[in-house]
Amino acid sequence: MLYYIFKYLEGTGFPGARLMDYITFRSGAALMLSLFIAMVFGRKIIDRLQKMQVGEIVRNLGLEGQMKKTGTPTMGGIIIIIAILIPCLLVGNLNNVYMQLMLVATMWLGSLGFADDYLKIHRKNKDGMSGKFKIIGQVGLGLIVGLTMMLSPDIVIRQNHEITNVETDEVEEVIYESHNIKSTQTTIPFVKENNFDYASLTKWMGDHARTGGWILFIIVTIFVITATSNGANLTDGLDGLATGCSAIIAVALGIMAYLGGSVIYSSYLNIMYIPGSEELVVFCAAFIGALVGFLWYNAYPAQVFMGDTGSLTIGGIIAVLAILIHKELLIPVLCAIFFIEDVSVMIQVAYFKWTKRRTGVGKRVFKMTPLHHHFQKPGNAGIEAIIQKPIAAIPESKIVTRFWIVCIFLAVITFVTLKIR
Repeated sequence: MLYYIFKYLEGTGFPGARLMDYITFRSGAALMLSLFIAMVFGRKIIDRLQKMQVGEIVRNLGLEGQMKKTGTPTMGGIIIIIAILIPCLLVGNLNNVYMQLMLVATMWLGSLGFADDYLKIHRKNKDGMSGKFKIIGQVGLGLIVGLTMMLSPDIVIRQNHEITNVETDEVEEVIYESHNIKSTQTTIPFVKENNFDYASLTKWMGDHARTGGWILFIIVTIFVITATSNGANLTDGLDGLATGCSAIIAVALGIMAYLGGSVIYSSYLNIMYIPGSEELVVFCAAFIGALVGFLWYNAYPAQVFMGDTGSLTIGGIIAVLAILIHKELLIPVLCAIFFIEDVSVMIQVAYFKWTKRRTGVGKRVFKMTPLHHHFQKPGNAGIEAIIQKPIAAIPESKIVTRFWIVCIFLAVITFVTLKIR
């Protein structure tokens, strides 16, 4: 709303009205607003959740300090969602299709996670929403994002081409075509120009190759949103773990959105230029501020848990952000923590079922999954698992800090891949 007020004042010659024209100013404002809302109003929301007796139900899994968390307020993801939405509505350009999609994604998955938490707590259903309904919700969002990117005339790219010196084989200049195009291109590491076109995989469809490329892109979009959202949900098992990792990932995506939305920086780095995507920097700033503000209360020992209201939402936000800036194929590197958590559970379940079918006794690969809990269990503590190390249980705060460090390392690697060709 402030964005449009300042736009109106700009025509009257009001001093400072043009500040809203600058992405950096609006992003800074969004960051400070979201941080303020999460830290100040977050305390009030936590107190309200305590009065409503919205406490976490904790199963005794034999982890150190686990049972002390019983009764800690959950559904704190509401704090994150509010701290994102209000700054974006105040300083964001709501006519921008990228901002619109991010707000839809936030509300969509926030509602899905809220429904799951509501069933667990108020309806006393420990399993919450059925897994298939969660998948349907995530697939629905994937269809909305994919089809909007396919059909919206405002979501375009500008192709980049290298001018190479024939003698030295060095890139002398990067030029962009004079017009925007609809394209199924995305960024992929380790190849020339870092561009990959989904339509190249559907050339066998002849005249319908472009349509086939969009269908393939939509399928990838659905998969990325579902996998990342569920991965963040599984990662949310230790105080501050999912929050801190997501904040680091959001910083990386915000930088990519800023670079990709500027023709100058895109040309310098020889990456895809995406007109209009710079508005995502404002959203990223609000997202980062909301996460850091929530971490004030979620850091060990946590005063509030985000619940599925938060974890499903932040995972989905990260996925949609990456898709909108055409960086979804970098997600396996940038969000490797989420995917490792996902895969650890799948490996554990599959191996347990396979060994039980063969020998009648199910065996484990890890002491416990998701993977972060493996490090909390002492080795040789009556748990038959292939991987017993570490023998001594690692304190929760140290596990979280180490996962953050790994996440920073992965973010750096993601940026490095843009220059390795």
